[in-house]
Amino acid sequence: MSEVQTNNPLHGLTLEKIVVQLENYYGWEGLAEKININCFKKDPSVKSSLKFLRKTPWAREKVEQLYIKTFAKRNPWKKTPS
Repeated sequence: MSEVQTNNPLHGLTLEKIVVQLENYYGWEGLAEKININCFKKDPSVKSSLKFLRKTPWAREKVEQLYIKTFAKRNPWKKTPS
């Protein structure tokens, strides 16, 4: 039985798709400013970033959170703070 994850904005996305989309949006320099990790600073590439992020849960979490903040649609029913 498979579970449907309707409230998970990352459901169905691979880490590679997340990194590529963030790199297209911010560029490597912008990513390095947003998330201070060497895989975005020194000779960045998708391949080297994926290798690092798969081994480093705290860094992967930061990348996933940046993706959610950048691309996830806001819930129209949720009230925004005044």
